[in-house]
Amino acid sequence: MGIVFCWSGGKDSALALNYLLQNGYKVDTLLTTITKDYDRISIHGVRRSLLKMQAEAIGIPLEEIFLSKDSSNEDYESKMCDKLKELKRNGATHVGYGDIFLEWLKRKRESLAKSAGVKCVFPLWGMSTSELANSFIGNGFKAVFTCVDSKVLDKNWAGREFDIEALEDFPQNVDPCGENGEFHTFVYDGPIFNKRIEITKGEVVLREDRFYYCDILPK
Repeated sequence: MGIVFCWSGGKDSALALNYLLQNGYKVDTLLTTITKDYDRISIHGVRRSLLKMQAEAIGIPLEEIFLSKDSSNEDYESKMCDKLKELKRNGATHVGYGDIFLEWLKRKRESLAKSAGVKCVFPLWGMSTSELANSFIGNGFKAVFTCVDSKVLDKNWAGREFDIEALEDFPQNVDPCGENGEFHTFVYDGPIFNKRIEITKGEVVLREDRFYYCDILPK
């Protein structure tokens, strides 16, 4: 099978991609949604220049979908479907995701894939998020928190390293992988990379009166 992998730049994406590559799957393309107004990865808020550095370090071609900051979910689904159809014409048969346990999201992904004529692959589905978080760190991946929901985590978490100390410090209501949207991360090193991405941490800002974003910068 030829797999298009939906790459967010975060730890769940890295774990899922690592699983696919280690188990002999052929991943032809990384696919990422960009908010064109900000030139950043949608939701995660990471600079597009860093995304390109990730793709180069991984060694898999990158495809991008551009959305405006005011795009609706219908806009997203339409553009995603069109892109998957295009990639299918170039040999893609499956689209991969790093989702773990959100059933409603899995159903939406599968419905969209069906419309595009491809099938879904969920390498991490049903696994323990605690075990996955510890596996991420234990396997040598490195990541920082790029976005945190202020309803569950305070400003000091934005820009912090995703490490064992962070897992130990999580409030009880925070999923270890942030599967409920508690936080997002940027991966800068690990076994899927041929070189480490050198980064520095910039300004932390509050958006939408709720989410703290740390601006991650390339060195």
